[in-house]
Amino acid sequence: MKANEYKISSEKFVFCPDNANLHDQKLETKPVTYMQDALNRFAKNKASIVATFIIAILVLFAIIAPIASPYQVKDSDSNYAYVVPRNELFYNLGIKFWDGGTQKTGIPKATYDQYRAIELELTKIDPDRKVIMTEPEINKIVYMGKEKEEYSFRLDTYNAVGVKWVSLSTARYQLLQEYQDRTGIQVLYPITDATLRPEAIQDKSNGNIWYKTRLGAGQKTEIVYDADGNFIPIYMADNGTDMYTSKIYWEGDQKLYSYAEKKSGDEWYVRVDYREYYSFYHQEVLKDRITQPSFLFGTNDSGKDIFTCLASGARFSFILSIIVASVNLCVGAIYGSIEGYYGGRIDIVMERFVEILSSIPFMIVIVLLRYHLDASHMVILFISFFLTGWTGMAARTRMQFYRFKNQEYVLVARTLGAKDSRIMFKHIFPNAIGTLITGSVLVIPSVIFSETSLTYLNIIDLNVGNMTSVGTLLAKGQNFLFTYPHMILFPAIFISLLMLSFNLFGNGLRDAFNPSLRGTE
Repeated sequence: MKANEYKISSEKFVFCPDNANLHDQKLETKPVTYMQDALNRFAKNKASIVATFIIAILVLFAIIAPIASPYQVKDSDSNYAYVVPRNELFYNLGIKFWDGGTQKTGIPKATYDQYRAIELELTKIDPDRKVIMTEPEINKIVYMGKEKEEYSFRLDTYNAVGVKWVSLSTARYQLLQEYQDRTGIQVLYPITDATLRPEAIQDKSNGNIWYKTRLGAGQKTEIVYDADGNFIPIYMADNGTDMYTSKIYWEGDQKLYSYAEKKSGDEWYVRVDYREYYSFYHQEVLKDRITQPSFLFGTNDSGKDIFTCLASGARFSFILSIIVASVNLCVGAIYGSIEGYYGGRIDIVMERFVEILSSIPFMIVIVLLRYHLDASHMVILFISFFLTGWTGMAARTRMQFYRFKNQEYVLVARTLGAKDSRIMFKHIFPNAIGTLITGSVLVIPSVIFSETSLTYLNIIDLNVGNMTSVGTLLAKGQNFLFTYPHMILFPAIFISLLMLSFNLFGNGLRDAFNPSLRGTE
């Protein structure tokens, strides 16, 4: 460059008096630490902030929901299998969404009358018990030259269970009667008499047939109506042998019907309003918190509460992934630190061991452990993730140590006599912590996704006792995708939100802990 390019005019120079007090200007901003700077840059990433809130909500759901729910994973009732989700607020307000109802279309008259019969019997005790939630729409069609009626209406899947036959011991039968008298709630309904409908075989499996029937074409049960088109009751007259001592009668102030049929030994066959019996059984026999059947996310094919199962499965996934990520970080960081710091032959030998482990497919590891290790599937999962999971963390730590071990501050510390352990974990490791933390966080969704995939494919079975997994719920719900979509909807939403949120959260964390990106926002 030319010399005149460095010439500065004299007007830019000011002489300083000899007695002037010279000092540096005070910093206008407060100094920040590395973690504070990383947090500030993370806060500027709006997508990562939203993802953080979603992850926090999912974690709180996994922690609080199993505690707050009155149900447990092991609770199942086939009578309430496939019931759709119900929000009690929406149900009480009469909102036709999330109210436990499902829309039925193209229903033949015989099936419609069966639902109507359930409602007629239930409303004799409780006028608010609606099985058919909306006025039916009737469509007349012609099928094979005959005119038929098809009904469309909204069905309450909870009240549609109606009345059931159950077998009780004498002690349980008397306890149920005492419960009736104490609460004033009618649970026991009159039993039916097969002799009053000789045209049809008594169907003891269907407690909702309280009316006269006959065998029609194709051995199908048909309803017999009176001259006015009404149902014909077939309740058994009181014969004085039912041991019924309760003061509450289904028929009014006078006992006209029998409420139990004696079986062999100490067993009684009774008809019960199953919703009220469900409450009695859980409160009086099991002594738990369930008052009425109500499932926020509905139930699966086994009658298990999906809300509780999903929360319990999510809690297990979070616990497993956090433990795996923590163990992998500790083992991988120590192993990789030794590799990267000492290098040479030590690094060569240790790295070959890592390469051998990392070359073994994860699926091979988990299958071999499952068939040759006598342990629970939960233990097998942890061992499988640990055997091959820490190698990635070791490689990441080794790379960071090679990057920083020849820096000036490391040479100064070594010159001043610092021990290797101090140099490794006081000088080098803190500079690599950002990358390692980011890698550890991203291990969590990877473990959850792998665990979900393994349980979905039934390679690992966690659906035992009071345990389940998100993958198991997805596998069961897949079979009912078009008939009962709620079974797969909520687990699918959970795993989708989790994976998407963790990806965004991990990207923001990676950028925040990268000092080279400072000032590029």
